[in-house]
Amino acid sequence: MDRLRAEARSRVAIGVVGPTDLVEQIMMIGADLPGAADWRLVGAPHAGEHETYEKFSRIADSIDVALFTGPLQHDLARQAGELPVPATFVPMSGASLYASLLRGVITHGIDPARVSIDSLPAADVAEAYGEIGVGTEGVHLSEYDQPESARGFAAFHEQLYRQGATTAALTTVRSVATKLTAAGVPVLRMRPTSHTLRLALNTAALLGTGSRLEESQIAIVVVELAASARPSYSGPGNYWQQELKLSLHQSLLADARVMGATVVPRDENSYVVTATVGALAQATDGFRVAPFMDRIRTDAGVAVEVGIGLGTTARDADANAMVAVDKARGVGAAAAYLVGGDGVVLSLPQRQRRRAETEPVITTKAAKLLERLVEGLGDGPEALVVDAEIVADVLAIAPRSARRVLQSLAEEGLAWPMPPVKGTQAGRPRQPYRLVKN
Repeated sequence: MDRLRAEARSRVAIGVVGPTDLVEQIMMIGADLPGAADWRLVGAPHAGEHETYEKFSRIADSIDVALFTGPLQHDLARQAGELPVPATFVPMSGASLYASLLRGVITHGIDPARVSIDSLPAADVAEAYGEIGVGTEGVHLSEYDQPESARGFAAFHEQLYRQGATTAALTTVRSVATKLTAAGVPVLRMRPTSHTLRLALNTAALLGTGSRLEESQIAIVVVELAASARPSYSGPGNYWQQELKLSLHQSLLADARVMGATVVPRDENSYVVTATVGALAQATDGFRVAPFMDRIRTDAGVAVEVGIGLGTTARDADANAMVAVDKARGVGAAAAYLVGGDGVVLSLPQRQRRRAETEPVITTKAAKLLERLVEGLGDGPEALVVDAEIVADVLAIAPRSARRVLQSLAEEGLAWPMPPVKGTQAGRPRQPYRLVKN
């Protein structure tokens, strides 16, 4: 059973979305194609166009690519919501017109020179009629242009038939065919040819394979402390630096675990995160926001520069990450850049926090306390790391009162608690805080 599941996951999953009869036809054709061993078809038939996105949503998490049975279904799904996987559709062309006209002449006795046609491009209709040697003077066409145009197809056909201008209607839309039949209008539904369906399946398989390859590409992220947040000297005796490194590492691990990434130190002031492109894209809303920066800002209260490199090999991704972080370093603190495998450079903004949830209103008293502390502490990032003893000395208050001051500053978002530090003597561990200057 596990072996069968592994084989199923290794094949590209193609979701087929559209009317039941077309979905079944595509599934049957797909099962007999030479590439059938490389893909797995997942059907999502609907009874009406209004169900398109709902049916697609049900299978979206289990497929690599979506194949819609026509441009109408594809556009309806796009209008209804985001498509989380690559998508394509079966094109409508003049090839489907030949079979419909032939069937209409033989079984319904229609006059091919006096019909109404929807969906097809005018050039395809002119080419098809030119090849069969029939003029298009009495042929009426309503081309497809987004779902809004399809809503008028039924009225377009019925009006022409009632006026005696046509002998039958040819439509690609099943719901339109159903309405016209109920209204007593002779109608022929144009369906894509088997050749067209085979080409569409192959196209979908290529898209799905390409998506998988892209998602499995390596992404390397370099997270580097901004120059303003670095200690003035390094070494094992700099406890503030050790606490900051621990806090930074913990913040990175919290986000990295979610995306299945690894985190390793690069040097005293930076870390390297290794992930797949697919996992990182999901964590950054499709590379629309910078990773890690929001959590580090909240947990450690420091600014970092982030460089993301993509590539088919670890060497390429690492080289691009170094270019990206160098660019971020040149801009200044709290900057993030991405360099893709093709050399494209993107600037990624920080994720916007909602003030009501993460930025409480700062009281005047707390702001004044912070101002007094900063003035009495001196310069340098180490000076902003304090504990109750330091606060008591600067403000000339008792240590118990100093602890309350730090707790109130933390509640106002003006200080971040850092990992406790065990002293050399027995007793309560020292609780440092990092002050946040506005």
